[in-house]
Amino acid sequence: MIDRESKLSIVRQCQLLRLHRSGVYYLPHSETEKDLDLMRRIDEIHLAHPFMGSRQIRDALQREGRPVNRKRITRLMKLMGLSAIAPGPHTSRPHPQHTKYPYLLKGLKVERINQVWSTDITYVPMKRGFMYLVAIMDWHSRRVLSWQISNTLDPHFCVAALHEALAKYGTPDIFNTDQGAQFTSDAFLDVLKARGIKISMDGKGRALDNVFVERLWRSVKYECIYLHAFEDGDQLKTGLKKYFAWYNRERPHSKLNRQTPDEVYFALNEQRTAA
Repeated sequence: MIDRESKLSIVRQCQLLRLHRSGVYYLPHSETEKDLDLMRRIDEIHLAHPFMGSRQIRDALQREGRPVNRKRITRLMKLMGLSAIAPGPHTSRPHPQHTKYPYLLKGLKVERINQVWSTDITYVPMKRGFMYLVAIMDWHSRRVLSWQISNTLDPHFCVAALHEALAKYGTPDIFNTDQGAQFTSDAFLDVLKARGIKISMDGKGRALDNVFVERLWRSVKYECIYLHAFEDGDQLKTGLKKYFAWYNRERPHSKLNRQTPDEVYFALNEQRTAA
């Protein structure tokens, strides 16, 4: 998408394509190979057992023969943006000055597309570094509406994904996030407020409030990321583009009566338009 040989600067191309430059100017993180290997294993353990905190992950790693202490695990989990879903100390904290909103989805029956959208960020390991992935999903159809990657947890790549989803698919009634600083920032919330979208936020430490996106991370990691040792941000972006196209168009879901997200989303959208 970005032409590095073009007479247009990278900055101008990103502006025209509405891309965040952090995904273009990828630089490998300065972690050692041992730490990167350890971070991938921490990510796998956390994905399988999201209730495990730094103590339990340390114990699991030590049983595998990895001589690590809790201080190191805590540091790496904080860098990765990971925290246990159980109540207790958290490595990913909301900004103390940012506004929090109540959780609006408890007991809500989601019956149509664009009724509820949700988003989350996940850590993505690569061969020589790591990045972060944000995705926006329609709850009813499970369709991934937009996504972005970044080498920092700066909120701008989340805002870019939000603008893309709104531009392509309209406005949801409710938008649900966790209490992370990226989603409680004015830059993110102001976009939702300007559209009159109701804001919902997960309870602190309750990843399962956003269960559909958590399931998406499990799918994308086991079906794409863990199967490929992506070299850099460009390779990662190409791989994810192919995966999400397949996920939306061809991957059937048991909860959707074996239909794909595209089949549910666009069929219902056509029905609403016709009505």
